[in-house]
Amino acid sequence: MDNYIVSARKYRPSTFRSVVGQKALTQTLKNAIDSKKLAHAYLFCGPRGVGKTSCARIFAKTINCFHPTETGEACNECESCRAFNEQRSYNIIELDAASNNSVDDIRALIDQVRIPPQIGQYKVFIIDEVHMLSAAAFNAFLKTLEEPPHHAIFILATTEKHKILPTILSRCQVYDFQRITTADIADHLQYVASQEGFTAEPEALNVIAQKADGGMRDALSVFDQVVSFTGGHITYQAVIENLNVLDYEYYFRLVDAFLQGNVPQALLIFKEVRDHGFEGQFFVGGLGRHLRDLLVSKDPSTLPLLEVSTSVAKRYGEQAQKCSLAFLYRAMELSNRCDLDYRISNNKQFLVELTLIQICQIEHPVSVTPQEPPLQKITPGTAQSAQAAQTRPQAQASPQSQQVQAPAQNQAQPTAQTAEPQAAYRPATIRPVPSTPKSTVPTSASPSKKAAPVRISIHQKPAEAPQEEQAPATQTVLDTPFTGEALDAAWLAYTQTIPTEVVLVNTMKSCRPKLLDSHTFVVSVDSQIQVDCINEHFHELMAFLQNALKNNQFSMQLRINQPGEKEIIFSPKDVLVKMIEKNPDIKNLYDTFDLEIA
Repeated sequence: MDNYIVSARKYRPSTFRSVVGQKALTQTLKNAIDSKKLAHAYLFCGPRGVGKTSCARIFAKTINCFHPTETGEACNECESCRAFNEQRSYNIIELDAASNNSVDDIRALIDQVRIPPQIGQYKVFIIDEVHMLSAAAFNAFLKTLEEPPHHAIFILATTEKHKILPTILSRCQVYDFQRITTADIADHLQYVASQEGFTAEPEALNVIAQKADGGMRDALSVFDQVVSFTGGHITYQAVIENLNVLDYEYYFRLVDAFLQGNVPQALLIFKEVRDHGFEGQFFVGGLGRHLRDLLVSKDPSTLPLLEVSTSVAKRYGEQAQKCSLAFLYRAMELSNRCDLDYRISNNKQFLVELTLIQICQIEHPVSVTPQEPPLQKITPGTAQSAQAAQTRPQAQASPQSQQVQAPAQNQAQPTAQTAEPQAAYRPATIRPVPSTPKSTVPTSASPSKKAAPVRISIHQKPAEAPQEEQAPATQTVLDTPFTGEALDAAWLAYTQTIPTEVVLVNTMKSCRPKLLDSHTFVVSVDSQIQVDCINEHFHELMAFLQNALKNNQFSMQLRINQPGEKEIIFSPKDVLVKMIEKNPDIKNLYDTFDLEIA
């Protein structure tokens, strides 16, 4: 029985031409060999299985060939090429840095660098998985890598370029290997199948290529696995069974159900998928990819983004013509949202089924007729007016309520707003007003500002009763003059009546009122929260101030401070400290007479 060699080793590239998917890079290396402009150090980096080590061996073999071909390939006939093919060449030394990553291993390598080649012009050192070297080994290797002998060439290969020290990167020519496309992998697998005498469906090879995720070595390994399963006759059905791949036929049927708005059919297809052992998130991820492929199939310019076989691409094109862009955009959004919410969902099956139902309703929305009349929005008013609105129709309202509602109807105002009692204060309303002149309201704004910022003010005034109510209403007018000190005292006195309202008490103690004129005062607050807190107790506060000041003809304005504008209120001790800073003699006077702050 002959020794079996896996396809990844048997069909490993031996010439630049046989390297799959790296045409630009191999051409660069061939041009460097032809022009004899070889660097002393190279770094090959890229994903696994894309040909880094293979290209390093081909490059090392070609630069030592005595009779290279016109296309830049090794002749495979000279002594150097035969020694390399028979694995007895002393000019090419490979080191696995994953198992030889110590300083001693690098020192042994440096000792070999001093020995010139016996056959050929160059001695090539290939260090695979170079990112596994320790920091000390990297540092020991720096000097030799920067100034090696003229006969030494280093080729470093790694899958993790970001782990290489910058001092190593700066000493090498860096070649980035790209992932191999699905089409290139499928073509190479077709070549291997023909060489081995196997039959393979293009759809089956395309699934293997997608499973490899850009790596040729992985693709050849999966190919050998499928060959063992099928016995040499590789079919699409056998591949998806062996690799546990979800058949795209499910998604074609599912999209047809979406377009028809057939919710039961969509749920049954999902049940079939679950019965085959596929997890819901895997199914949702495949649905997103299928919708994406339908989207790129609608425009000829995006067809290269579709990595499927020709027959499958034709099916995608036919189904894409049935789907509108709006449907695809919305369906992709819903599937992506389901994918994001899947891990945190307690009922994962219900989440996927709900997503399928929502996608079915994109083209066929279901209108839900309300069984109950919508709720009527009622503006808050007094308890008496709310009760009257619920128990008595408008035609049977009392004479007083009719008098209140008559002018409101003429002015197109809601009934609940016109049913307020006489002389009641309306809730606070926020509206922008121009900034107060500097002559009346002092602020701490910087004089260097060119324009004062827009301020938000809340005006609080007694609500004016309708003309019909003003005639019979009798209200005593109090207009006793008061000073700012009396206003401040009444302001603080109110805080003594509400000891449990901690937020309001702190707000009123930190935000004091200031008189603008004989009938208006302003209160500067720091945030909208403080505005809402004062508004909540506005009626009680204004009634208390009117009673304490014997005046009901004034109004209050609330003003939100701008950033950095808040006025600091100093205590008597703070005032004394400030005075001492300006005049130290006050300290002597304070100590001499043993004064105390009242």
